[in-house]
Amino acid sequence: MYSINPKEASEKDVNKILKGTIIPRPIAFVTTMSEEMIVNGAPFSYFNIVTTNPPMISLSIQRVDGELKDTARNIYKTNEFVVHIVDRDNVAKINETAATLPYNQSELDLAKLTQVPSEQVSVPGIKEAKVRMECKLTKAIPLGYNETVCDLFIGEVVQFHLDEAIYEENGRISAETLNPVSRLAGAEYANIGELFTIERPK
Repeated sequence: MYSINPKEASEKDVNKILKGTIIPRPIAFVTTMSEEMIVNGAPFSYFNIVTTNPPMISLSIQRVDGELKDTARNIYKTNEFVVHIVDRDNVAKINETAATLPYNQSELDLAKLTQVPSEQVSVPGIKEAKVRMECKLTKAIPLGYNETVCDLFIGEVVQFHLDEAIYEENGRISAETLNPVSRLAGAEYANIGELFTIERPK
């Protein structure tokens, strides 16, 4: 058993440990709007549920050399964003949006993703996702020791959009039909794989 103090290891090695062990990670495809009304879209795997009442999700966006990424900058300015679940049907197109583009160029145009209007926020979503969550920023927390290295955003979901094919009569989501894709390490991803059931103790 290796025992590693992260303060004594390189950032690269710590990154490999975290991304290689905290798996699988759900992937959020996030759309935001710039001040110039350009729709930005980017995937993030530092993403999860915070609470259900009210429904809130978390999104951590790393800075690059201390500078905000377009998504983070837009969230700070508009307090709005739309989260989509990445699935096997849309992952190839969404992967294209991870390319580095100038601030005034839309990744949605590059990947040929179709914009659809939102109901509660000004930021549009994309038609190619089976799950779309319109969010309003609740809290933003810059994190880091001597300098800010990432920004943790907590957003309240103000509107859900669910494909009829995944929404079952009992209100549950069909994981198999959604067929979400998870992030592993490096260039590796995973499908949902085998499902099994373990009942919780009473």
